Amino acid sequence: MSLSFPSRDYAAELNPEQYAAVMSQERHVLVIAGAGSGKTRTLTYRVARLLDDGVPPWRLLLLTFTNKAAREMLQRVTELTHTNISQLWGGTFHSVAYRILRRHAERLGFRAGFTILDGDDRRSMIRAVVKKVMGSMVKKDRFPKPELLLSILSLAANTGKNWEDILLRDYAIHAQHRDAIDSVFKAYTEQKLESNAMDFDDLLLNLVRLLRENDDLRADYAERFLHVLVDEYQDTNSLQEEIISLFSSGAQCSLTVVGDDAQSIYSWRGADVQHILDFEKRYSDARIYKIETNYRSVPPILSVSNAAIAQNTGQFAKELRAARPGGAPLPVVVSAGDSSVEAFFVAGRIDELLASGMQGKDIAVLYRAHSHSLEVQMALARAHIPFRVTSGLRFFEQAHIKDALAYLRLLVNPFDATALLRIVEAFPGVGAVTAQKMVGVWLRQVRAWFEAHPGESLISEPHSRVIGCKGISSRHHPLWSELLAFLDSLHPEGAAFLTSADLMNTLLKHLEPKLRSAYDNADERLEDLSQLAASLSSAEGGVEEFLSQASLISGVDEAAQDDCVTLSTVHQAKGLEWKVVFVIFLGEGLFPLYRVIMNGDPKLMEEETRLFYVAVTRAEDRLYLTYPRYNGGSYDYRYYQPSRFLTSLPPEMVEVQEP
Repeated sequence: MSLSFPSRDYAAELNPEQYAAVMSQERHVLVIAGAGSGKTRTLTYRVARLLDDGVPPWRLLLLTFTNKAAREMLQRVTELTHTNISQLWGGTFHSVAYRILRRHAERLGFRAGFTILDGDDRRSMIRAVVKKVMGSMVKKDRFPKPELLLSILSLAANTGKNWEDILLRDYAIHAQHRDAIDSVFKAYTEQKLESNAMDFDDLLLNLVRLLRENDDLRADYAERFLHVLVDEYQDTNSLQEEIISLFSSGAQCSLTVVGDDAQSIYSWRGADVQHILDFEKRYSDARIYKIETNYRSVPPILSVSNAAIAQNTGQFAKELRAARPGGAPLPVVVSAGDSSVEAFFVAGRIDELLASGMQGKDIAVLYRAHSHSLEVQMALARAHIPFRVTSGLRFFEQAHIKDALAYLRLLVNPFDATALLRIVEAFPGVGAVTAQKMVGVWLRQVRAWFEAHPGESLISEPHSRVIGCKGISSRHHPLWSELLAFLDSLHPEGAAFLTSADLMNTLLKHLEPKLRSAYDNADERLEDLSQLAASLSSAEGGVEEFLSQASLISGVDEAAQDDCVTLSTVHQAKGLEWKVVFVIFLGEGLFPLYRVIMNGDPKLMEEETRLFYVAVTRAEDRLYLTYPRYNGGSYDYRYYQPSRFLTSLPPEMVEVQEP
């Protein structure tokens, strides 16, 4: 390839590292762009430079992971080059796949104009298929819910693994349904073909199949593109890697991939960091460019970032250098007595920052697991500090938490018809009308008891004795009796409740089988319930006060707040930045997670390290690293040591403060 003569002064608009990557003439280029180093800018300018060199837009393919990233880069390219790039092939892997399949779907047995199933469509279709294949056996045998089945299918597609292996490895509780699941999956595939529809996983699967099975199309697209450029290469899965390989296999094609191995944190959904680590092995003529100038963070934060990621052995060695001047305060490490004290410190410090004039939108609280946000949510709500949770629903708005709280609400207030309705609507074979009738029976019995026992508390009597089965159809007697017996187990006769710890442990055992049959992330939901148990155990005022605090959080209207503190898992925070960041629950077993430690796989621990690195590099000006010495009330005697991510930091890099 000949050297270019650009119409822009690229050297003046880029730093030397970015400039070298943008102007590279090698056929295979890997750009390692550290956090905050201008990755998007580099990739955008490389596309602009190729257009300036005279490459026709239709011979460029730009692959991204989000539509937003594609739009922003293409818009910027247009502004830089003043060129009509409507013919440039730019977009997500899925959008490019759809564009090609729309032209050639007939070769795979589909008709022209096939539709794409969104999440609701997929669930609706597989739900109908399960009902057709399994009939009444679905509820009787606790057959996996549609969401779980689709998760297994999706993970198999994105990792290139057999779905049966995934079932036996991750969902062994459903192994007895293997033959039935196989029938469902085959029927689901047939139904999609019959409906002339594909789901999102099919777009990539069918694109690969189309190019594998049709030599003429494979050759056509391989020769069409002179340059293939890929964003966030560290996040590619096996399907995406094969798509890249197929598109860039032309004799004249150049491949440029941009990413950061230190920010590869999505293996749980199929991403494989080895793709970026092995780029040189795959392409012997590859040239690697490193961009290590960071424009986001102050030097003390970058010192912590560099020290943290240095623990990993499987990586491209790099050291972020700050473009910003020094003199900033050191990151702060705080060891709190328990999770409540930790949350109180975070809320108090945020309150001080807001009082000093900082905006809430410039502050974030990050954590490893969504369950870790519970105490902070409660502390912020008590302090009347507006916040939004971007890692999912607010803690108490999640379905499995509402399910657990429904039992507690019913114990505290036997007239809580909404809580009872939530419980009975989950009964197998009970529809909305029957559920309302059951609630009516309950309320009549409760009112009658209180009329006969004025001034007394129902909690002192067994529910099975007070409520009974009168008025409940014989068909539903077993389910109703089971509910009454379970409620009885939550409060011994003559006592208010079990202890908070025993109460929640009993509830956890009751809900676990239901969670495992309904959700693909049952372990995470069980962690949520464990955190709920810990918080309840340490709550002042007992169950009633705890439920009041839960209602307080649920009642805050975050949509009405334009200037909110952000609460997020680290995974959800990738690509974002804030002036002040709190990384909480940095105890050994909390971050890194206990199950990762016990697994013993060094690759999983290296990903945990990368996750911590991502968390730290979100901070621009101030960084707080906190952990609780134990999590929950007095029942939890397992004290947490500080995370290895903290103990591995040189003492001179951080300031230790008391909460």
